[in-house]
Amino acid sequence: MCCVLFWGFSFISIKVAIAVYPPMTLGFLRFAFAALFFVLLLPVRYVRRKLLPRVAGGTTPGSGIKEREERIEARDLPYLIGGGLAGDTLYFFFENNGVALITASEASLIVGAIPVLAMTAEWVERKLRRVRETQEGIEPSDAAPALWRRIGTLLSVAGVWCIVGASLAISGNGYGYVFMAGAAVTWVAYCFLTRPLFKRHSQFFIVFRQTIFGFLGFVPFAIYEIPRWGTPDAAVIGHIVFLGLCCSALGYWLYNYALEILDVAVSSVFINLIPVVTVAAGYCILGERLTLLQWAGAGLVIAGVYLAMRNKG
Repeated sequence: MCCVLFWGFSFISIKVAIAVYPPMTLGFLRFAFAALFFVLLLPVRYVRRKLLPRVAGGTTPGSGIKEREERIEARDLPYLIGGGLAGDTLYFFFENNGVALITASEASLIVGAIPVLAMTAEWVERKLRRVRETQEGIEPSDAAPALWRRIGTLLSVAGVWCIVGASLAISGNGYGYVFMAGAAVTWVAYCFLTRPLFKRHSQFFIVFRQTIFGFLGFVPFAIYEIPRWGTPDAAVIGHIVFLGLCCSALGYWLYNYALEILDVAVSSVFINLIPVVTVAAGYCILGERLTLLQWAGAGLVIAGVYLAMRNKG
């Protein structure tokens, strides 16, 4: 839910900051702050690892932190580099360009398709795994997700359409929709690339390394965009710091924690709570009036999330 709160406000910050900095420079700046945050945490992590008692399995009770020294292995590199480039560089290439061309409401509507994409990708993965297990003479594993979970996913998507569609003004800019569709696809790719790393590493290790690789992916684009840089005021700087520390560093760290406990499809359903946060903030802070359809949409999203994670407790 913390991720949802951060990301629910991120579209507003992107809209403000992108008026001063072009899309990839904005990504470069926010992940520079995110990388700096993790670097400053390294001494704290080192001291904690040395001082806390070790327990069976190499993990401190309830912390989820692997106390052994974690090093990058050759088999980790495709997932760390691929996850960093997909979830950081490519995702924000698509999202920042998309938000620059269409409204934040339209952008959040398209991102609402992520749970359906994740559910479809899991279905394909499960079918391929069963074919492989059958060929190898292994008893097929992993039963299909319960019907109520699929219903929950579809309910959450319908809720997003009710929330955003109630006040949607189509901009007609086709490129904006293409960019946001690319963002949805790359986010699902990021989730699947990150998942195998949880067996060997802590969330901090994974997110920190992926942030570094994602940040490096922004560098050539930011250099190319230098002639288009504007002059930021205090408000723009504040929005960039918020995007870097809360939406990128803390948001990705917490989302990885959820991704390890939940599966890709269930954790993706929570993304559909983002428009709920956006309209709730508008209602509470800006005094915006909500239509009956928007209230109904919020109810559908919450019900959908509940159904999708019932078996997770």
